[in-house]
Amino acid sequence: MKRFCSLLIAALLIAALLPAPEARAADQVINVYNWGQYISDGTDDYIDVNAAFEEETGIHVNYMTFDSNESLYTKLKTGGSVYDVIVPSDYMVGRMIDEGMLLPLNFDNIPNFEYVDDEFKYMQHDPENLYSIPYTGGTVGVIYNSLYVDEEDIGSWDLLWNPKYAGKILMFDNPRDAFAIPQAMLGYSLNTTDEDELRASAYKLIEQKPLVQAYVMDQIYDKLEREEAWIAPYYVGDYIQMHWENEDLAFYYPEEGFNRFVDCMCIPTCATNKEGAEAYINFLLRPDVCGENMDWVGYTAPETAAREYLSLDEDEMALAYPPEEITSRGQAFAHLGAETTQLMDSLWLEVKTEGDVDYVPIIGIAVTAALVGGYLLWRGQRTRRRKASRCRKWKTA
Repeated sequence: MKRFCSLLIAALLIAALLPAPEARAADQVINVYNWGQYISDGTDDYIDVNAAFEEETGIHVNYMTFDSNESLYTKLKTGGSVYDVIVPSDYMVGRMIDEGMLLPLNFDNIPNFEYVDDEFKYMQHDPENLYSIPYTGGTVGVIYNSLYVDEEDIGSWDLLWNPKYAGKILMFDNPRDAFAIPQAMLGYSLNTTDEDELRASAYKLIEQKPLVQAYVMDQIYDKLEREEAWIAPYYVGDYIQMHWENEDLAFYYPEEGFNRFVDCMCIPTCATNKEGAEAYINFLLRPDVCGENMDWVGYTAPETAAREYLSLDEDEMALAYPPEEITSRGQAFAHLGAETTQLMDSLWLEVKTEGDVDYVPIIGIAVTAALVGGYLLWRGQRTRRRKASRCRKWKTA
């Protein structure tokens, strides 16, 4: 009996030291928040990255998407959501570092960082390389439909202001990408903090607005592939995917300059499974995984070792890995600081609402005024008839 009691006590002590079933289950799950259309999912015989990671590690991936850095930032800032891995762009990484929204990485858990090329390390958004690891590199340019757009009109950003294509032009639906276009056209830095230059850029966007069919992000895929629109500024990797679906689409780098960006893998302070997140980042950096993933995504792999796994054709490689004569015209976004960011957000709101009129309340007021006017007219006529009737009675009395 004593032996049984001893064994029972020992078992209870061991059970107390083990994590609860819920905790053990939580260790086997990570929540990933990435851009739409930005990871190979097994279509067209490409690697299913998340499924491969789950099979290799036993860690389940809850995968969710966003469509702009600003929506990612807002989701994290307002709280209530838990993510273990996020993929913001360079300037947003800088902002999140400044605001204490990211956890420092444990590089002992990310040995595949050794494959990352030096040009993608210690960048301006994270100069000590403590909080971010590059996922992809890319550039912005103009996508157009060669069936409908004349070759003589291409080459510059001013194609987006050409009235010949009114109603067939799409525009970025986020302030940073949208403002960069008139900034390049007007000869300003893409990182200007000058209020006059930002206002001049906003006026240029307001000038364009009557020509714009819609402000879009991920909706661009359907609109361009189905020829609902013919022209749009967007990211080169997404163009490569769209071109697979519609071979009449073409792309060019505007002569005035453009944004050249890096999207990074980070762990936000709301993360609940940091080690699982670091295992996921390490897996994505493995050269074979990175290469096959970037082959589907169409963006620049941040490590030379991954490029032997690419199967892009010659034209696609020239776009994903443009020569120095083109990349020299590119400029990376930097975090502009709170004051300039607030000013740009305010000006962007002016751009989006300029000329917009909400006719519902106007119609409501007009209908109400008409009803009141009709009632008063009826009442006046009724009063006059009553008075006339009383007068006739008085005269005949």
